[in-house]
Amino acid sequence: MTDHRRPNVVVLYADDLGWGDLGCFGAADIPTPHLDALCASGVKLSQWYANSPVCSPSRASLLTGKYPAHAGVESILGGRRDTVGLPHQSTLASHLRERGYATGLFGKWHLGVDPAYAPSRYGFDEVFGLRAGCVDYYSHIFYWGRDNPVHDLWDGDDEVWLNGEYLTTVIGRRAADFITHHASADPFLCFVPFNAPHYPLHAPQEHMDRVAHLPPGRQELAAMIAAMDDAIGEILTALDDSGARENTLVVFSSDNGPSRESRNWLGGEEISYTGGSAGGLRGSKGSVFEGGVRVPSIASWPGHLPAGTEFDEPGLMMDLLPTILHAVDGAEAELPAVDGVSLLEAWCGEAAAPERSLMWTYQGQWAVRRGRYKLVVDAREGMDPPASIGRAVFDLETDLAESRDISAKVPDVVAALERELQGWQERHKTWA
Repeated sequence: MTDHRRPNVVVLYADDLGWGDLGCFGAADIPTPHLDALCASGVKLSQWYANSPVCSPSRASLLTGKYPAHAGVESILGGRRDTVGLPHQSTLASHLRERGYATGLFGKWHLGVDPAYAPSRYGFDEVFGLRAGCVDYYSHIFYWGRDNPVHDLWDGDDEVWLNGEYLTTVIGRRAADFITHHASADPFLCFVPFNAPHYPLHAPQEHMDRVAHLPPGRQELAAMIAAMDDAIGEILTALDDSGARENTLVVFSSDNGPSRESRNWLGGEEISYTGGSAGGLRGSKGSVFEGGVRVPSIASWPGHLPAGTEFDEPGLMMDLLPTILHAVDGAEAELPAVDGVSLLEAWCGEAAAPERSLMWTYQGQWAVRRGRYKLVVDAREGMDPPASIGRAVFDLETDLAESRDISAKVPDVVAALERELQGWQERHKTWA
């Protein structure tokens, strides 16, 4: 990184978007022209992973560069107004604000509802969106279990009411306005964690009409993704119109795999929802199988990242913080407390990704991947127990669907992965 100019940074983050739910990742039935164009302009991250198969821990890892337990968030956080959240620490936003960046968050926080844990306490100058996990897309009210309904829409620290306005569209508009306002001044971080296509399944009629040929379930989800794609199009247009696109690093990803929860259905039917697609991967949201943690991801930075290429080595969301700071500083930052690594040179095609093991855990499930092999322990298919596999090793190069346990054929691999996992479990205990 010799010819250095600090880039703007835009992070676009979907919610419960499966590996098979974008056109550029193989979804032939969902119109995502803006994300497809973004992919064509940059690097397709085909082996990119969330740090957790559920939302709050994934978001904690993105913002801190740490494994969820190290960041202090291992489970889905609640929506009551006294819900505490992410322990106070440095984040991507605070690092960039220290470097003179304007910082904004537009969308879903889900790292604490109590005012002491609001996004403005973590380095964000401008904030708009929801603090809990999911809301009605038109009333912006959070409904969950036995808790009373809670209105959840905030502009900074002020509660606001935009009744009847479709939240995905509003988020896109607010993010685009932030970009337009800051493009001519200091560099900026625009973090846009959409709550789409997380349930409830709400979509405007115009988007439902675009996918009217699809069956119920898939139609609603496709319409929500199409609406999110349009909002992303507005954000990208703001970059173009303001002249900022050429010097902006844009990253798109999802917090975990597709949901199979019954709450996807507005009628409350207790059935297995199949609207989202893991693209042939095993498992879904809540699972440490590939379908729960491998997510569709894209990185684009004109003139720096090669257009129309694919990065087919594994990476984790916790790598985003050191990668972005590398791009900003022109050299790798000293981050002794961070677990992620910079992949900037690997994305640029200038170096191989570092050899390492990648780890996951959630509610008693464990997984470790090194190279082509992955060990899973007590893995389940989705959010709910029981586990479907007690212990197995898969070769992801020949069996992406994780359907054939090869433990008996590769005893040395099994032993090595077992040692890796045991060591990480011991480290994990020190964080708990």
